[in-house]
Amino acid sequence: MWVQKFAFSRLSLVAAVIGAGLSLAGCVTDTAAVNRSSIDNQVGFSSSRRVVAWNGKERAGTIVISTNRRTLALVQKNGEALEYDVGVGRPGFTWTGMKTVSEKRIWPGWTPPAQMHKRQRGLPGHMAGGIQNPLGARALILGSSLYRIHGSNDPQTIGQAVSSGCFRMNNADVMDLFERVRVGTPVIVRS
Repeated sequence: MWVQKFAFSRLSLVAAVIGAGLSLAGCVTDTAAVNRSSIDNQVGFSSSRRVVAWNGKERAGTIVISTNRRTLALVQKNGEALEYDVGVGRPGFTWTGMKTVSEKRIWPGWTPPAQMHKRQRGLPGHMAGGIQNPLGARALILGSSLYRIHGSNDPQTIGQAVSSGCFRMNNADVMDLFERVRVGTPVIVRS
């Protein structure tokens, strides 16, 4: 079975999470956002957000992802950045380059793309947004690609290389980032 259930004592919440072999890369989301604000307070993961010194040349508001360090930085003014821990693509599924945030989704639905169905049998054709959805609480769509910065209901994958190219964040972190960025935000992915 591709979904396992775990109990989180913090909120006594049962959330479905992806099994060890499931990779979320190439995540395709619904065209319409699913508004599930009534369950936003149930995400149950603590934030990894921290303020760090930033000496890069990127302007404030730029997202910079380091796949080697497994971090996402949102550049701030005055030589600082907000840094978060992220899960990245597994070997053979990492990528580098520049994209922009083209859409933002609240409690996105998940439609695994054909490539993912070929690699892994038994995936659903579609899963509605919600607490059991592997895309978590929020998703930032990167350009016209299949890649996303999205939440995760499996905190053990944060800081790991397990996806097919998407970037996973704790739900609390992706909700924080979601409120800080807008459509059009530049995203730089580096190794």
